[in-house]
Amino acid sequence: EVAKDISSNLGLRELLGRIVTMIMNFVTADSCLIYLYDKQNDELILKASSRPKDETLGRIKLKLGEGVTGWAAKEKRPVILPKEAYRDQRFKTFTDLEEDKYESFLSIPILSKDEIIGVMNIRNMAEHHYPDAQIKLLFTVGRYIGSAIHNAVIYEEVVKKAKQLDLLSEVSRTIVSDYYLKEILQLIVTMTAEVMDSKICSIMLLDEKREELVIAATQSLSQKYVNKPNLRVGQSISGKVLLEKRPIVVRDVTREPRYMYPDVARKEGIVSLVSVPMMVKDRAIGVINSYTKTEHTFRQEEIDILQAVANQAAVAVGRA
Repeated sequence: EVAKDISSNLGLRELLGRIVTMIMNFVTADSCLIYLYDKQNDELILKASSRPKDETLGRIKLKLGEGVTGWAAKEKRPVILPKEAYRDQRFKTFTDLEEDKYESFLSIPILSKDEIIGVMNIRNMAEHHYPDAQIKLLFTVGRYIGSAIHNAVIYEEVVKKAKQLDLLSEVSRTIVSDYYLKEILQLIVTMTAEVMDSKICSIMLLDEKREELVIAATQSLSQKYVNKPNLRVGQSISGKVLLEKRPIVVRDVTREPRYMYPDVARKEGIVSLVSVPMMVKDRAIGVINSYTKTEHTFRQEEIDILQAVANQAAVAVGRA
């Protein structure tokens, strides 16, 4: 089964799903979770679960050495807790995961060429003793699937970068087209939202007379978001971006004191935000905002791409 999955041309999400299903069929368990290691941010992120609709995917994150999962990743060794797992000094409880309801816990590192790729956790509600042969086999499986996951991650990154380059190319063609400004900005937010995987993407332009930022384009159909009050220069995150002429990233806008509309964010299901200024020479004329539906750590390349799009959009506004 492992060999078949490794040799198949699977995307990362499908591969992780197949691995979870395979493990659940092989062991006696109530749940299986897979965390992947994000080297850039030095954290383990929950990426797959045996629960079909798991809202915690992408949201639960651990540092190396944190919790049982982090310890298994850091030490590159399995952790076997057949009973009262929650009493282990390394144990960390997550409210969303209800970890303390599980009596037994098996954490297996996923490796590729002795480099940590992630961790798979097998959990049981009742006391359960995992056979040594099963643990050894799962540890071996972890090494096999580590290479497959690593290759899938690299492939996804290559595809993503190709999409980003296509986005810049499409935006360049759009701004020199015969479309009206409103159509150009609408096309830009639509294309950007698709590439950035945004729940909401918007362009806000500066009304210089009123010194306010006004939503000029968004792919969101939500009237609550579109009808938000305008922002003063320096007000909220977008206003601060315009004033300081630099990108700002917010991990969770619902918990950010500077963000003006946390209630709207909760209702719209938006969490992380990256906001970049639209620059014409040394003058900021607006901002582009990209919101995600789950907590997301924006990589520098994502911020750079959005900034490049923002600057091209600013050219279109300047020409108009």
